[in-house]
This record gives sequence, structure tokens and C-alpha cells, in this order.
Amino acid sequence: MSLRDEKVRQVPQILEELGIDLWMVVEKESGVLADPVSDYLIGTGATWLSFFVFTRRGRKVALVGNLDKEKFDRLAIFDTLLTYQNSPKEQLLGLLSEEDPEQIALDYSVNSPAADGLSHGRFLQLQHLLKDGPYAGRFVSAEDIIAKIRGRKSAREIEYIREAIEVTQQIFETITARVRPGWTEKEVAALFHQERDKLGLEPSWEADHNPSVFAGPQTIGAHSGPTDKTLEPGEVFNMDAGVKINGYCSDLQRTWYILKPGEYRPPATVMKGFETIRQAIRKAFEALKPGVTGIEIDRIARQYIAGQGFGEFPHALGHQVGREAHDGGALLGPEWERYGNLPFIPLEENQVFTIEPRLYLPEQGVVTMEEMVRITADGAEWLSDPQEDIFLIS
Repeated sequence: MSLRDEKVRQVPQILEELGIDLWMVVEKESGVLADPVSDYLIGTGATWLSFFVFTRRGRKVALVGNLDKEKFDRLAIFDTLLTYQNSPKEQLLGLLSEEDPEQIALDYSVNSPAADGLSHGRFLQLQHLLKDGPYAGRFVSAEDIIAKIRGRKSAREIEYIREAIEVTQQIFETITARVRPGWTEKEVAALFHQERDKLGLEPSWEADHNPSVFAGPQTIGAHSGPTDKTLEPGEVFNMDAGVKINGYCSDLQRTWYILKPGEYRPPATVMKGFETIRQAIRKAFEALKPGVTGIEIDRIARQYIAGQGFGEFPHALGHQVGREAHDGGALLGPEWERYGNLPFIPLEENQVFTIEPRLYLPEQGVVTMEEMVRITADGAEWLSDPQEDIFLIS
């Protein structure tokens, strides 16, 4: 069974859980602007305005332009394949009349970009087509459906993520062995690119800041590319990087300390910062399980770090990872307006999250780690090998 088939089979159960009768994915000229969820369910794009319908009772229907018929026939996904030449209006209204759904879930969301794949233009076209019937008043957001589709990882999806993590960790080992004081952030990043390219792998996100490398004290934020700043003895540097294997991502961060001449271990301030982050991650990990909310997990790490005398980290504790490094859905985060309802969504088994707090040492730089975990039936398991000791460069 393909990964696409695995995801399609999840849909009726998810619709039943949520009490939603019908889910409609609307596509048009997918090569220009595709709905992110289409890759999960369909695996190919549509040219004309097209409607992919999944029902609570398990029916799967596609209504596509006539020139797309053969392509969707070959996919063998849909029980019914309808085509049109002039206008889809009559057949779309007929299909909805057959099902008569009380709710029609559409891919719009104010909280999750992964569930916001319906463009405003396509939405207006849909409204126009349905203006003569009752159905335009029955729209609801498909945000919860898509969160579950993306979040509930199969065994094969988990295995692909594990492989991506393992490769990233191996490249980190190469970084530790080869990097020396005086290298620039750009040179460190180039080594990561070189090792990834040897394996023929894609980056998990844009290569201009994958990896991100941050050396010593600086005010640059987390989502920016490496610079000509050099790695100096007595300072830390950290790296945020990931690779993609079979379409699935890793997203990890590690911290190194650059020893001064005659120094054999980092100073106490660095060790306290490193141990604080290490313990915060473990405390958050120990609290993970299905049913808890991300705000609860974020609070555990945030309060622990503050209790050790450090400032608040300026972002969520962790996000889901899958086909994208930031995969949408439930978030391990605080109650900030920017995160909407995502920190309040209960966690589910087989979701994959990062845990990534950070703290700032004014004289040495940012200390951070980012681990990856899977939610299990009664807790969580490590997918990455947690960094137990700060990496040393001499």
C-alpha cells in the first residue's frame, strides 16, 4: 500500500471522529498554487477548477476538467470520476444533493498554514457555483481534519523521519571532527552542504538558512543564514539543520563550545546554560503523552529555565515535523496571539514534535538543542539521540 493510500484510508474515520459529513479539496492550476494537502491525498495536480470529495461514509469522488480525466483515472483513488467541459456547476450541485451534507469542510484556516490551501479566488468561484443551493452556507474549516491527516504518522512515515534524523546526526559528527577556530559561519554551513550533497539529499527547508549557524554573542534571530562571523575561542556556536529523505524531514539543533588554548572544558557559565537546556528538554519530554496540550508542555520548560535565572525563549518550545519541517497542527507553545488555538489542541499518538528551548549567554552566545520525539500510546519516545554533552572544538 502506498503512503497516499494509507492517508486516504484515514479520512472516513477522522471525519467520523469530528462529526463532519463531507470534505472537499478544491484545486486549479496546481503547478502555480497547490493546496498542501493534495500531495497527501492525490499526488498530482489539476489544471481546471477541480473538486475532490471525501465523505464520512467512505465515498471518494473527483470532479475534474475533461482533459484531466485520464490522469485521474490512472490514479485509481476515486470511486466516481466526473468530468466537465463548460461548467462544473450542474454536476457539483448534483453531487452535493446526493450527499446532502450538513457540513462541508474546506481547506481554510486562520491558525495553521498547512490547512489554509484554498485560495481566496477558488473560494469565491465555489461560492458562485453554489449560490443557487443551500450548500454555500454549510462551510466549515478543515483545519482539524488536516491536522490529523498530517499528524498521525504511519510506521513507514516514522521510519523515513528516523532515517533523516540519523543522517543529520552523522553530519553533526563530521562538523565536530573537522571544524576549527577561525572558521566562518559560512564555512561551517558549506561543510554541511557538502556532506548532504554527497548523499544526494534535499534540505528540509530553504538551503540559504539550512543550516543556520550562529557563532558567539549576536542579536540575529533563529531563521537567518550564516555570515562571515568567525568561530572564536571561549564562545559557543550552534547549528540548526535538517535533511529530507523520501519526502520526510529532520530538524535538529546542536551546540558546540570552542576551547581556549589550555582549556579542557567550558567555563561554569556555559555548563550551567547547557545543563539548564538539557534538563528543560527532559522535563518536557517526560510530560508528553496523548491528551495533554502543548501549552502545558511549553510551560514546564519555560518555567524551569526561568527558575534557573535565564530569560524567556522568544518562540514556541516545539512544532510538528513531517513532510515539512514545520508541519502544522498542534504546537508546543505559549498562549501568544501569534499561535492562535494551536497550543490548546490535545496531543495524539504518533505525532512527531521537536523540543527546542534556548537561552542566551551575553559573553558566549546562544545555547540551544533541538530534539525530535514521537508521541506514544502512554508517553513519548526519542527519535533523535539527545545531546548529553556539549560538543567541544579545540
